Amino acid sequence: MRSEQELEERFWKTLKSDMTVMLGLANEADGHCQPMTAQFAGEAERGSIWFFTARNTDLVKAMRRDTANPAAANFVAKDHELFASLTGELFLDDNRAMVDQLWNRFVAAWYAEGKEDAKLQLLRFEPAHAQIWLNENNIFAGLKLLLGVDPKASYRDKVAEVSL
Repeated sequence: MRSEQELEERFWKTLKSDMTVMLGLANEADGHCQPMTAQFAGEAERGSIWFFTARNTDLVKAMRRDTANPAAANFVAKDHELFASLTGELFLDDNRAMVDQLWNRFVAAWYAEGKEDAKLQLLRFEPAHAQIWLNENNIFAGLKLLLGVDPKASYRDKVAEVSL
């Protein structure tokens, strides 16, 4: 049986490897989310998730400056073995030291003027809660069903509600 802590650790490890989430504001009427590449400061196991974007995106335009914006992020691992839905707060952040720390060649490809590009906007997502689902090998789930094993019983240890 997996603990919530084990599922949370697996979530962070997988997110840091795959890096793409669907990010949006929780108070948007249309529920629009967009794909964003997650960045992580240092070797922290968990905490803030950073995103580079442009000041003229709909997401940035919809955000309030100098205050928390309720937000949601959804994550699907590349192998589809882990899913997560996160809620928290999203901030417009102008931390130049963090831009320097997170800057890499993949980010640089989007900004013609480099770190000084006028359109560059850093976002900081502070996750507060997550629901995590583990979806290990559906072949075994099908086999268990054929053998008369209740699939719900083995699934209980593959879902976690965690405070982040």
